Amino acid sequence: MSSEKIMTSVRVIVQQCLSARLQVRPATSEEASDAEYVEIGRGVIFYVCLLKGAQADGLAKIVKSLVNVRLSYCEELSKNASVLDVHGDILVVPQVLVENYTNTTNLYDVHQASLGGRMKGKNVQYHSNLPKEEGEVLYREFVSLVEEEVKSTGTDSHSPAVKHGTYGNRQVLSVVTNGPFTHIFDF
Repeated sequence: MSSEKIMTSVRVIVQQCLSARLQVRPATSEEASDAEYVEIGRGVIFYVCLLKGAQADGLAKIVKSLVNVRLSYCEELSKNASVLDVHGDILVVPQVLVENYTNTTNLYDVHQASLGGRMKGKNVQYHSNLPKEEGEVLYREFVSLVEEEVKSTGTDSHSPAVKHGTYGNRQVLSVVTNGPFTHIFDF
């Protein structure tokens, strides 16, 4: 057995849902604008955390694995199938440290650094997260690869929707799940 430690560079939680609604921009009184949301129907949510060591050249393989993993039960096939096989939608939510935010809504608040934090005593530290500037570039690439993968496999009339959150902003999420189908994957 090797004593070499395997380092995780991308952590993704995949959660099945019947629907999800993500606030990507809060309402502002200065601009008198309403909050902005993205929504999906039946499908999956990818909560993506980019850790130190993450690189663009490994993202395509990760995305291909995630969109093709057989997690969703398909009644027509009587077996588990991928989100693409069941024509499900995909919502990508970045998990990055966000500062200076006050939640004033009644929706569930997604803690943005939750996947990269480590407990130290009574505090949580986020030293393993990728710096914000590098993370944003890789997050955009991740979303682009998900969109490409979905587009390349869309062969019939229903093309699954791919929606995504905004990197570096606190976001509010409302989810209707269809069971305890939440999985964590380290790459």
